[in-house]
Amino acid sequence: MSHSPAMSSATLSTASDGGRLLRAARGEVLDRPPVWMMRQAGRYMAVYRELQSKYTFKQRCEIPELAIEISLQPFRAFAPDGVILFSDILTPLEGMGIPFELVEHQGPIIDPPIRSQAQIDQIRLLEPEESLPFIKTILKTLRQEVEGKATLLGFVGSPWTLACYAVEGRSSKDYAHIKGLAFTQPELLHQLLGKLADSIARYVVYQIECGAQVVQLFDTWAGQLSPTDYEVWALPYQKQIVDYVKARYPQVPLVLYINGSAALLERVGRAGIDIFSLDWMSDMAEARTRLGSLAVQGNLDPMVLLGSPQLIRQRTLEIIQKAGPQGHIMNLGHGIHQTTPEANVHHFFETVRHSAELLKAWL
Repeated sequence: MSHSPAMSSATLSTASDGGRLLRAARGEVLDRPPVWMMRQAGRYMAVYRELQSKYTFKQRCEIPELAIEISLQPFRAFAPDGVILFSDILTPLEGMGIPFELVEHQGPIIDPPIRSQAQIDQIRLLEPEESLPFIKTILKTLRQEVEGKATLLGFVGSPWTLACYAVEGRSSKDYAHIKGLAFTQPELLHQLLGKLADSIARYVVYQIECGAQVVQLFDTWAGQLSPTDYEVWALPYQKQIVDYVKARYPQVPLVLYINGSAALLERVGRAGIDIFSLDWMSDMAEARTRLGSLAVQGNLDPMVLLGSPQLIRQRTLEIIQKAGPQGHIMNLGHGIHQTTPEANVHHFFETVRHSAELLKAWL
C-alpha cells in the first residue's frame, strides 16, 4: 500500500492556477501533484540548441534576454507548474572573488583551485546587487511572464557542493582533494564553507526579493559524504542558509536536492527545509516514511523518459500513487538527459496533468 497522508487536515484542492506548486509545498491535499523538471530548460530542446550554437553558456546565463527566453522555452512547450531561472550554481562565485570558466561539454573550471589559507582569506562577501544585477532583470521579467500560470523558482548551490568545485578545480570522481582537506586541515575547510554559506544565504534572499517564490538548494555532491561526515560538512551550512532566509522570509518554501541521498534521509530535514527533492535511487513510499512529515519532490529516473509512452505513464503514475495526494511535487530524480525526445517530455507532463483520472482507471 502506498504512503497516503491523512486528508482530514486539509481541503481537497482542484484548481489549476499558478499556485498549485505553492499549495503542495504548504502541504495541501491536491487532486494531482504540481510538476516541473530539473534542467527542463536546456539541450534536449531544439530551440535551445539554436541559441547554444550562437552564444557561450555564460552569455546564455547572464544576458537577460537570453536567460529569460531559455527559461520560458519549456514553459511555452509543456506548461509546467514551475518555471526555474536559467542560470548556474557557480554564477555567484565571481562576485566572491573566485573566478571560473564554464567550458561547453566539459563543465566548470576553477584555476587555480582554492586550497590555501591565503586564497580563502581573499574570498569576499557577495553583494548580489553589485555583482549579479542581471539576476534581478531576469527574475522580475519571468515573474511577470508566468504570474498566475506557474510558480517561479530560483536556485543556488549549497556550500559543500560549491566547495567541491572550488577545491577540486573541476568535476571529480573521487573528491580526493576536498576530502583530503577535510581530514587533514578541517579548520581551513570550515572557513571556506562558512564564507560560502554567508554569501549564498544573501543570494537566496536576493532571488526572493527579485521575484522567486520558491528557491531550491542544490547540494548535489553531499551524497558523496558518509552520514557522519554529512553532519559535519554539509548539514550545518545548509541550515545556516535556511536559518538566515527563514528569519527574513519564513513563508518562502525552500527545497533541498542531494544526489545519492538514500543514506541521509533521516537527517536532511534537520536543515530546516520545507521540501526534499529525492533522487531516483530511493523508493518513493519508503522515502516518505523515512522523511516523516517533510514534503517531497521527485523522483522519476530521467532515463525512463527515453522509454516508451506506456513505460513513462506507468512509472510516473506509480510514483504519484506512492507519494499520495499531500506534500508532493512531481519531478525527475536528476536533470533531464540531453538525448530525451521532446515528445516523451510532453507525454510525461500530460500524464501528470491527467494523473487523477489515469490512476482511477489504472487502480
